[in-house]
Amino acid sequence: MAAASDYLELKILEHTLGITEYTQPSTTYLALFTTDPTDAGTGTEVSGGGYARQSIAWNTPASGATTNSADVTFPQATGNYGTVTHIGIYDASSAGNLLYHGALSASKSVETNDTFLVEAGDLSISLD
Repeated sequence: MAAASDYLELKILEHTLGITEYTQPSTTYLALFTTDPTDAGTGTEVSGGGYARQSIAWNTPASGATTNSADVTFPQATGNYGTVTHIGIYDASSAGNLLYHGALSASKSVETNDTFLVEAGDLSISLD
């Protein structure tokens, strides 16, 4: 996963060209989607069934890439989420701005009592 959102691309350009400073988020959050969020952040995020975005801890980037340093575990679903096909990384636990997005390597149907888990090291972001 490594597609930057339109929002983040603009902020990087403004910051690196000395136009406007970008303040980094203190925490980033993983969001689950049933459709592609696209660079514009227009996908369908999971809602209901006890769903909530989860915070992500990151390893220090090396060679232009980083991975999550700890498991990201969503609460046990109290209702069906549907088929999760994509994920997004946000700068807030609700609303906020999409930073990065991408497709799962395999879609996952999340039903009542299921728990969605991303193991440490399985979520990677790279810039090239």
